[in-house]
Amino acid sequence: MTKAPLLPVSDALARILAPARPLGMELVPLSQAADRTLAEDVIARRTQPPFDASAMDGYAVRAEDIATVPARLDVVGESAAGTAFAGTVQPGQAARIFTGAPVPQGADTVVLQETTRRDGINISVEQSEPLGRHIRKAGLDFAQGQALLQKGLRLNANRVALAAAMNHPALPCTRRPRVAILATGSELVAPGAEPGPDQIVASNSFAVAIMAEKAGAEVFDLGIVADDLALLRAAIAKARDAKADILVTLGGASVGDHDLVQQALHAEGMTLDFWKLALRPGKPLMHGMLGGLHVLGLPGNPVSAIVCSKLFVVPLIRALSGDPDAADDHSEPARLAVPVKANDFRQDYLRATLTERADDLPRVTPHGLQDSSMLRVLAEAQCLLIRVPHAAAADAGDLCRIIRL
Repeated sequence: MTKAPLLPVSDALARILAPARPLGMELVPLSQAADRTLAEDVIARRTQPPFDASAMDGYAVRAEDIATVPARLDVVGESAAGTAFAGTVQPGQAARIFTGAPVPQGADTVVLQETTRRDGINISVEQSEPLGRHIRKAGLDFAQGQALLQKGLRLNANRVALAAAMNHPALPCTRRPRVAILATGSELVAPGAEPGPDQIVASNSFAVAIMAEKAGAEVFDLGIVADDLALLRAAIAKARDAKADILVTLGGASVGDHDLVQQALHAEGMTLDFWKLALRPGKPLMHGMLGGLHVLGLPGNPVSAIVCSKLFVVPLIRALSGDPDAADDHSEPARLAVPVKANDFRQDYLRATLTERADDLPRVTPHGLQDSSMLRVLAEAQCLLIRVPHAAAADAGDLCRIIRL
């Protein structure tokens, strides 16, 4: 019997994201809004600036009074930021004005203080200015009622500052996805513990947690669970009780005698979507749904787990966060620095270093060792070189695509 072909990476991502819907909305104070995703459009509550404002320190005047210079004017008041001049500038008059201050009634131009000479209550304007010079008109930046920040935008410093200027103390954001991470395997011990002669130190959960948090998730660690069906089922139930949105399991998803994760998930009611991809590293990736809980079973090899997190866990978090671009391709073009051999039926993500070029695309050199257990090589890598299924051999200088790390 012919085996069914393995699922392509792009199809796997589409199936993982298909059931993902943005989570509920919550109001988030501006001080906590960095990297959050807007759940609704944000409407300006005021006009900015709310009045005609001076862009410079100087004097507010009537343009027709300084059409011919030098022009001598009487100074009749002062307008400062937060304290406007209440009077009206009449013909032959000027008001001292400072940056950000409201332009007084009657004035339509600002002359710079360095182009004037002050003599008591009079000034001599030495340089003419056109009508409206050095004045920021009301509404120059935005007007009340404008939708300036759109649903689905991820908030950064500039967007939070704009929201503050729009007079919003808090913003409607999609709730952060809750990600439970479960490391499995009797061979694992926590960092700092003394491993037995047949044990290794667990590392995957730390990388996955950092990537999930940077993507916008709230992460909680279920710890390390041995290869025991009852213990695994209890840990899965704990993730459900904690109202996790995503359960990421690490290791134990294959079909060996001690690989019990898939069995435990089925016993808890998971509907399996797929298992095994045309991917290297990361072939034994599992996806399913446990009620409303998204389940991603990552391979136990460290590099496989980290690459799969970048390819699948992060986009799922972004989709649940309301990011309309969660499925976007973040690869970019580069050129090979060395020849590479032809690829087989799996999409390959080779750890590689980059040499930037001022005159061309960066040059990519894949590491000679690509074993999926080797974290040192991944830590030294600056990108993943993508080799699509059945890619032909390529020479130095040929175009390629990379994902920066």
